[in-house]
Amino acid sequence: MIVGTPKEIKNHEHRVGLTPASVRELVAAGHRVLVQAGAGAGAGMEDAQYRVAGAELVDSAAELFARAELVVKVKEPQAQECAQLRRGQILFTYLHLAPDRAQTEALLASGAVCIAYETVTGPGGGLPLLAPMSEVAGRMSVQVAARLLEKSQGGQGVLLSGVPGVPAARLVILGGGVVGSQALQIAAGMGAHVTVLDRSLERLRQLDQRWGSRITTRHSTQAAIEEELLAADAVIGSVLVPGATAPKLVSRALVARMKPGSVLVDVAIDQGGCFETSRPTTHTDPSYLVDGVLHYAVTNMPGAVARTSTLALNNATLPHVLMLAELGWQGALRADPHLRAGLNCCQGQVTHPAVAQALGYPLTAAERLLA
Repeated sequence: MIVGTPKEIKNHEHRVGLTPASVRELVAAGHRVLVQAGAGAGAGMEDAQYRVAGAELVDSAAELFARAELVVKVKEPQAQECAQLRRGQILFTYLHLAPDRAQTEALLASGAVCIAYETVTGPGGGLPLLAPMSEVAGRMSVQVAARLLEKSQGGQGVLLSGVPGVPAARLVILGGGVVGSQALQIAAGMGAHVTVLDRSLERLRQLDQRWGSRITTRHSTQAAIEEELLAADAVIGSVLVPGATAPKLVSRALVARMKPGSVLVDVAIDQGGCFETSRPTTHTDPSYLVDGVLHYAVTNMPGAVARTSTLALNNATLPHVLMLAELGWQGALRADPHLRAGLNCCQGQVTHPAVAQALGYPLTAAERLLA
């Protein structure tokens, strides 16, 4: 199969779909790999490394999309990329379709086979292709919150860790999953006063056993969220419903009652965000104020640490890329029900239940297309 990875064009997106090491594995398995010139430069992976690994360098995205049978990306295709997809071509990348009707319509119109990293499941019920970037975003979220609390950034002028004689900042984490647990690890290590809210008592027990009195855990109710946010200096939103739009846990009215100069970091923004006041931002213009509260809602946070993120992502995606290249999309999805869960739309039809429900499309089961 001809596998291609283009240069990402989203704002400040420096990750790349395939590393030179991944290219080498694909070539060794008998596949041809096209890489757009400069695609890996932002992650410290030069064209010469791709050539040595066996890739063919192409000058333009247009040529790559025209020739590749399987396109491996990182972020959702932008409008000009959607327009270059064709019927039957395989697209393997993050999609986050539930809050994005325009992208969904464009992918359906293309007729491409679109498999989303974020809905591929694992044997234990997790999301193994989302987890690496959730780990990165979770750890970054605390760095972001600490920086935005500085007065020069528009925050209160509070040091996250505090100092002897001065209390640490109060940091609240909504959701104790992968993002939340990674944020907790960094925040606790920095000495913040951390509270984690989650609806799963079992998850709260696990966190309590791990961290003990160093953190506070609370069952997530509207009353608990309100109480914690009114006292918070910074809040990290990390809730996730796989494939679906994130629930709005925090109302505009509650945001208006928070401390002036407090910070909201919405890691769930790819799926629409968990604060009513959230709107997508970019690394170029990452934050904004609503009612005196500083919001950060960059949709590609891990792109800021492109090398780490690219290596972590390829560790997880490469086995699936190899399977798709070896068996084709139909053979691979028949063979692996976890990869099949990643099929979001195919040849003009929506195939993921959460996407169909969120956007009001009729659902076509993936199994029907594979019959």
